[in-house]
Amino acid sequence: MQIASVETFTLKIRHTDAYLGVLPDGSDVPAGYQVRTPWRSLYSPRFETLLVKVVAEDGTAGWGEALAPVAPEVPARIVDLLLAPALTGQDALAPRPAWSRLRNLMRERGHLVGHQADALAAVDTALWDLAGRLRGAPVAALLGGAFRDRLPTYVSGLPRPTDPERAELAADWQARGARAVKLHLGHGVAADLATVDAVRAAAPALRIAVDAHWAYAPAEARGLAAGLADRDCWFLEAPLAPEDEDGHRRLAERSALPLAVGETLRNRYEFARWLRGNALEIAQPDVARTGITEAMAIAELSSAHHVPVAPHHSVGLGVALAAGLHVSAAVEDLLVFEYQPTSTDVGSRILRSPLTVLPDHFPLPEGPGLGIDVDEEAVRHLAEKD
Repeated sequence: MQIASVETFTLKIRHTDAYLGVLPDGSDVPAGYQVRTPWRSLYSPRFETLLVKVVAEDGTAGWGEALAPVAPEVPARIVDLLLAPALTGQDALAPRPAWSRLRNLMRERGHLVGHQADALAAVDTALWDLAGRLRGAPVAALLGGAFRDRLPTYVSGLPRPTDPERAELAADWQARGARAVKLHLGHGVAADLATVDAVRAAAPALRIAVDAHWAYAPAEARGLAAGLADRDCWFLEAPLAPEDEDGHRRLAERSALPLAVGETLRNRYEFARWLRGNALEIAQPDVARTGITEAMAIAELSSAHHVPVAPHHSVGLGVALAAGLHVSAAVEDLLVFEYQPTSTDVGSRILRSPLTVLPDHFPLPEGPGLGIDVDEEAVRHLAEKD
């Protein structure tokens, strides 16, 4: 069975709540791409993504998604110009050989990361979905079998501008059955610790992790890590600049709190270097940035270094979420999966039936491939509105 065609869709979906909520001063997120202080990255007020549809000659389609929250048009052009022509006519039942072939197209030119990696990730996921549908098997089965069919989660973010509001939302999640929460902080060490204290007082049963969004210099990060450890927090994510491997290693050596890293890393080679250097203690590959093939390679590397995996998930829609869940099921040493309530809600708009989610876990989607039914009519409609 051969691949007949590849098609891309860029979506920019409006929602009442922007990703990560309103600005710290309580004002609405403005139109256009903006840096939202204290964070340094560009964010969109809309939920932006790239979807890829790969079709076999019998008409069976597989779907993939890239984590492309800003300018999804860029990886879409890479798929259209570079990857799709190389896929047409290839074996629709062989996602790993296809991944290897596509990876090598621009490899010697230094393009294993960035937008090229996003494009590769979307196509790779679509190839696994397609292979699963053609074989009548779930992706987790194709990956060797599921270790679990319930994927434990933490609630990611309490998107409110003040500590009392965050504490109130934490208490609500605890009452609904959540077991853990990750706070998106980086507002200064004292302010971050005050937020943790407020949330802990309101929801004492919740485990608390902190995402510092690369906001701190080494000395500040040491103070934050020490304060979080004193408060019996779970882990600290991305405290230092994303390229500061040595800084993370030194912080890990001095901190009693595990460091989680992986959102910015795209392939096994990058993770191998950080793992060898003991610069991370929880690996956080994002399937919509690595693809399924690389995510599983990263998980095996992490296992060899006795590092658990906690897949990252942010603004990806239903396809990226389903891919992350299948990988999480097939990973032996899974710590937890990231549950983004707003992204999950928005992501259901492209599915005929939403993925089931409970406050403390996702059930593994059933059925062939990714176990989802993409509403292509809705996808085309949303793409036309961009």
